Amino acid sequence: MAADQSPQAQSLNTQLSKSASPSFTWLHRGISEIFPNQPDSESPDENLEQRILKSDRPLRIKFGIDPTGTEIHLGHSLVIRKLRAFQDAGHQAILLIGDFTARIGDPTDKSEVRKQLTAEQVMQNAQTYVDQVRPILDFDTPGRLEIRYNSEWLSGIDLSKILELLATMTVGQMLAKENFADRYKKETPIYLHEFFYPLMQGYDSVALEADVELGGTDQKFNLAVGRDLQRHFGQRPQFGLVLPLLLGTDGTQKMSKSLGNYIGLQEDALTMYSKLEKTPDSLIKSYFELLTDLPLDQMPENPRDRQKLLALEITSQYHGGEAAEAAQKAALILIQGNTVSSDAVPEFSLEGIQFPVKLFYLLSAAKLCNSSSEARRQIQGGAVRLEGDRIQNVDLTFESAADLQGKVLQVGKNKFARLVQ
Repeated sequence: MAADQSPQAQSLNTQLSKSASPSFTWLHRGISEIFPNQPDSESPDENLEQRILKSDRPLRIKFGIDPTGTEIHLGHSLVIRKLRAFQDAGHQAILLIGDFTARIGDPTDKSEVRKQLTAEQVMQNAQTYVDQVRPILDFDTPGRLEIRYNSEWLSGIDLSKILELLATMTVGQMLAKENFADRYKKETPIYLHEFFYPLMQGYDSVALEADVELGGTDQKFNLAVGRDLQRHFGQRPQFGLVLPLLLGTDGTQKMSKSLGNYIGLQEDALTMYSKLEKTPDSLIKSYFELLTDLPLDQMPENPRDRQKLLALEITSQYHGGEAAEAAQKAALILIQGNTVSSDAVPEFSLEGIQFPVKLFYLLSAAKLCNSSSEARRQIQGGAVRLEGDRIQNVDLTFESAADLQGKVLQVGKNKFARLVQ
């Protein structure tokens, strides 16, 4: 799927899904549900395989993402990888940037109203999203990718169209959406603009004339609204293709930046590799299935070898094979307490640091910790090392950049920075 894979990955073929014919292995791998789905039907409206086979044109495959933040993680990549699989099968991917809907905020999985963003914040976030998905999607083959923004049609929508959309759904149907029902029972405010969100996302499918919409299991309601609206406006209803939510590195909760159990697509190769190399045994199989194209029946028997292969393969997807192998070597060196120079260790420039400087401030500035208070806790807990030596003096101060030049600062087992002037 991504270029410059590890040598191990290049020698392996995609695992055949037991539920799919060989020609549609790519379609069925790792999915939770396709709807509607009548596998014995020859109708292209009931069986997605039949629509693919009988269509006289490439299908239009929609995936929408609201740029409400600046960072995409591996949990988001599941759906984007499936979008790439459709591209590789000859279909047209539509990456829909929800620049308009992001200003409202998807109420899915939220216990309270989301903070609204400005148009400027949304567009800045949108550009970072496009940059981060480049290693996954095919941006080069003509006709394989459309990048669209839903402000194209939603920003100019008039009141009559809004009323028409609202008339397609009842309050009872909206309250059937799980998080709305919970909030209503708890008397947590639900604002009317939140009701409009699923309708706007559904209208995106109308505007784009989508044949298939991709989403996580938490998006099934919104995907179904898209089908209903396409039917209302006289279009052939799209198929919904639902993928599971990826568990985070803690092995228990959904991958989330707020929970700290995530692996960002923009993380440096060493950090990405180091996190993945410690993937819990309970997650190994699902990570292989959802995040790679490697055959599940050819995974190494040794659990440690499985972790290393997983880390090498995924890091290769985003940084290339050479960088992934360098990260693997550097991780081993750092685990052993050796700080021999390695290009895989990301550098942090001390140029903007005012000396003397406290260690806890330096950890925050280098983004090895999210804040100075977290840095203090990490120091007190013995998680911080400089050149392999554990440091537990919270008030440790460095007088000049020369004291730190070339040294590796480490927090826990996964975060590293080589300090340079």
